[in-house]
Amino acid sequence: MKCVTVWSLLCMTSVMSYAQQAVSVTGPDGRLKVNVEVANGKASYDIAYDGVAMLDKSPLGIEMNIGSLSDGLEMIGSEQHDVNVCYQLDRSKTSSVNHAAKELVVHLKDVDSLRMDVRFHLSDNDVAFRYELPKTGVTGSVRVMSETTGFRMPHGTTTFLCPQSNAMIGWKRTKPSYEEDYAADAPMTDKSLFGHGYTFPCLFRVNGDGWLLLSETGVDSHYCASHLSDYHDGVYTIAYPMPEENNGIGTADAAIALPGNTPWRTITVGNTLKPIVESTISLDVVEPIYTSQNTYKFGKGTWSWILWQDESINYNDQTKYVDLASAMGFQYVLVDNWWDLNIGREKIEQLVKYARTKNVEVFLWYSSSGYWNDIVQGPINCMDNSIVRKQQMKWMKRIGVKGIKVDFFGGDKQETMRLYEEILSDADDYGLMVIFHGCTLPRGWEKMYPNYVGSEAVLASENMIFSQDFCDHEAFNDCLHPFIRNSVGCMEYGGSFLNKRMNRTNAGGNIRRTTDAFSLATSVLFQNPIQNFALAPNNLTDAPKVCLDFLRDVPTTWDEVRFIDGYPGRYVVLARRKADKWFVAAISAQKEPLKLTVDLTGIVAKGDKLSVYADDTKTGGVNLTTLTVKDASKVKLSLTEGSGTVLVK
Repeated sequence: MKCVTVWSLLCMTSVMSYAQQAVSVTGPDGRLKVNVEVANGKASYDIAYDGVAMLDKSPLGIEMNIGSLSDGLEMIGSEQHDVNVCYQLDRSKTSSVNHAAKELVVHLKDVDSLRMDVRFHLSDNDVAFRYELPKTGVTGSVRVMSETTGFRMPHGTTTFLCPQSNAMIGWKRTKPSYEEDYAADAPMTDKSLFGHGYTFPCLFRVNGDGWLLLSETGVDSHYCASHLSDYHDGVYTIAYPMPEENNGIGTADAAIALPGNTPWRTITVGNTLKPIVESTISLDVVEPIYTSQNTYKFGKGTWSWILWQDESINYNDQTKYVDLASAMGFQYVLVDNWWDLNIGREKIEQLVKYARTKNVEVFLWYSSSGYWNDIVQGPINCMDNSIVRKQQMKWMKRIGVKGIKVDFFGGDKQETMRLYEEILSDADDYGLMVIFHGCTLPRGWEKMYPNYVGSEAVLASENMIFSQDFCDHEAFNDCLHPFIRNSVGCMEYGGSFLNKRMNRTNAGGNIRRTTDAFSLATSVLFQNPIQNFALAPNNLTDAPKVCLDFLRDVPTTWDEVRFIDGYPGRYVVLARRKADKWFVAAISAQKEPLKLTVDLTGIVAKGDKLSVYADDTKTGGVNLTTLTVKDASKVKLSLTEGSGTVLVK
């Protein structure tokens, strides 16, 4: 992978006079504006887009063990830069980024001359900001205990939020794991389900005037991950992890060396959802943590556990899934938990050799630890110990394993962020890709870590096995993720079922309510460089051939994404491009039939012939037809609840 970022300083204003206590910066196209002010010793900022308030005056500041930088502040200067952001990336929603941006750095100090800079980075629709702490005197490190950083939404804003779970609850006490239910169009005054606020990213409909997405990026071993507090006194604030996360191990605040900085808080705004779906801000402001000597190959995989569950983790069933991957032309098979006990290392070596005769490579599952939850599914006590971890990885490299899936992290503390980074770094030394499950949100990690290839961090498709209610609400959930979770980072969802029933025989268990065309559409709508689809060996004979052929061909890495139409939780139409080939995917969760006329200008042209994958209402299968475009700005789509369509150019 070649990944280059160019930051070119084009101009700089002079440092402003001490007397001035307010400064503004606008984005490159002049539509986005940030004002920063210090009044009565407190710093704040606000954001407007096209002259409409997107964030009202919101607090800035941090509390440290050496003092407060939230009160008694004075603005002592500022500077602005024009910046060009340019890089290539091989595993995200966009492969090439090249855009102009503006930076504003505001210099603050308190009455004791404790200093802090606030750096704002603005593109046309994105604001990222962070706190930067210089080293003054002999103090070489600080603890950041909390932040006053806030987000004051205009009155009338509604929310699309996922609650932060209690710690040490759920399956084997593994939460929080970013796997709770979203509420759509809820009032800000609603309290979060568990009373701990909300996981990032957080989507807001701003008083009918536009959209705003909050998240953070650039979190590595040098800081904890954060989330959003409940709504108090008209404002949301940054909240740090709960002390009881990870069984109470590690501090709930952050320790940083000086000079140092916090992660970036990101805010994407627009009159429509287009800037949110297409934003790359989570990657624009971060840099690679290390370079790799390895070349990683992305693609599709099978995994038995999603339908056949724990009982399938045996040698014979795994060979069936290797054969399935081979028949589908997929690159990988994922062997899930219990392989150490039920298959054993010698037989795993045989399985890897067998898979390679079929041009299939192997991913192996591991637990993240053994001492901060109650997980017994093995292997445990491996990934959290550097000595054992390297021994495991050395063995995997020797036998030809290509990647690992590490599960059940259960916390956002700095100690846990350090473990994520150590696993990734060590894995790269042995040529292993890494997928995380039961985990935190990826925060710029596609660019920061070259062998990182996915995170769950969402209430994923595996829940269809466990709950008919989840099956009943699959369409609603899937109409949320392109706007929220998957908009800020890759999402290892594990969907695209072709079984009608959620069990091994396709004849019992929970009932899938969505259509096969819906499943095909989600393979485009959900982006992750390694996609482990929920197929089963029986699908080779009982699923429509047209569906199998589509899943053989659909990419997992993309060059471009475009928002076409949609509303979170109701319906979505999205286009993705790979080289010169476009896929336009649409799904609906609305009870009423939905007839859309969408503008595909720049994607298709008059006279183009499109392959159309749509539901066959008579047979329940999928029809493949050809559509000749008459007017690219007026392409018609028809959807019913739980149905889908894919257009391919």
